[in-house]
Amino acid sequence: MAQTFQDIIKSIKKKQFAPVYLLHGDEAFYIERLANEIENTALDISERSFNQNILFGKDITVGALLGYSRSFPMMGDKQVIIVKEAQQIAGFDNKENAKFLEQYFLNPQHTTILVICFNDNLDERKAWVKAADNNGVIFKSKKFYDDKLPDWIAEYCHSQKLKISYKAIQLLTESVGNDLTRLASEIDKLMLNLKIDEEISANTIEKYVGISKEYNIFEFQKALVQKDVLKANNIAVYFSKNQKQNPMAPTIAMLYNFFSKLLLVHASSDKSDKNLAPLLGVHPFFVKEYQLAARNYSYPKTFEIIHYIKLAELYSKGIETGSQSEKNILQDLIFKMLH
Repeated sequence: MAQTFQDIIKSIKKKQFAPVYLLHGDEAFYIERLANEIENTALDISERSFNQNILFGKDITVGALLGYSRSFPMMGDKQVIIVKEAQQIAGFDNKENAKFLEQYFLNPQHTTILVICFNDNLDERKAWVKAADNNGVIFKSKKFYDDKLPDWIAEYCHSQKLKISYKAIQLLTESVGNDLTRLASEIDKLMLNLKIDEEISANTIEKYVGISKEYNIFEFQKALVQKDVLKANNIAVYFSKNQKQNPMAPTIAMLYNFFSKLLLVHASSDKSDKNLAPLLGVHPFFVKEYQLAARNYSYPKTFEIIHYIKLAELYSKGIETGSQSEKNILQDLIFKMLH
C-alpha cells in the first residue's frame, strides 16, 4: 500500500519489512534514503555478503531480477535485493515483462525483500503496479516546491539535532535550490565541523560551503528591493570577478521570478502575510521582502523592470547587442531598475 516516507522509515526501524518496495518519482533524495535504510537495517553485517544484492537497471533484465527475487537466502531467514535506476532495465514495461512482474507481485517470495527504485514516475493504474501495491509498499517521491525548502532545511537540521539560523537557511535555499540530496550533503558536511551545540550560521555557511554571506544572489536581490545602489553594484562587480561560482543565468532567472511575483502582490487587494505566502508560493518568512518591494516599486515600474530583465537576458546571450561583459550588463540593469 502507498505510505508516507516517515511511516516507511518507522516500519524499517522496527524491522517490519514488506516483501516488495516500489519506490518511484522525480525526487531522488527520498528514494535513496529509503533504499539505504533498508540496505543498512534489514540484515546483520555478517549476513550481507551472502544475502544482499545491489543491482543496477542497466546491468540486468526483468528475467534476471525475478530470478534473484525467487531464490532463497543462504544460511539466513531473509535476503535483500535492491535495484537502483530500475527505469534503465531494457523493456521493463513491455507487455510480456509487465505480465511476469504482475505474477510475481501477486505472489511474492516472502523470504525476499525486493526494493525497486525508479528515478521516474510510474503509472500506478497499471496491473503490475497495483499488484505490488496490494502485496507490498509503494512510495511516490514528489519534487519539492521552493516555498517548502526553508521548512525542509529546518526539519532536516532538527532531525540531526542541529540548530540553524534563518540567515543560514536563506543562503542554502537561494544558493543550492531544491536539490534535496545536495542540501542534505552540505548540511552533513557542516555537522562534521561544528562544535557541540554550535548553531549553523551565515558565517558557517560561508566558511564551509563556500557561499559568501555578503555577495550572493539573495543579497543582490535584497539590495535591489531596498534600492541600495552601492551594495547592488558591489555585488555585481563581485559576480563578474567570480563568474564560475556566480553565473549570470541563475541571477537573471531569480530576478525575473521575483519581479513577476511582485505583479501578483500589486494585483492583490489583500497584502497580508497570510494571503501572500500561498499566492506567491513562498515561505511566509520571505513575504516581507515582497511587501517592501511593492512599496518601493510601483505597478508600472515593475512592468518596466521585467522588460529590462528580459533585455539583460538577451544581452547576456549576445542577442540585440554587441559583446558586453556580465559586469556591464548587470550594472546597466541596476541603473535602469533603480533610477
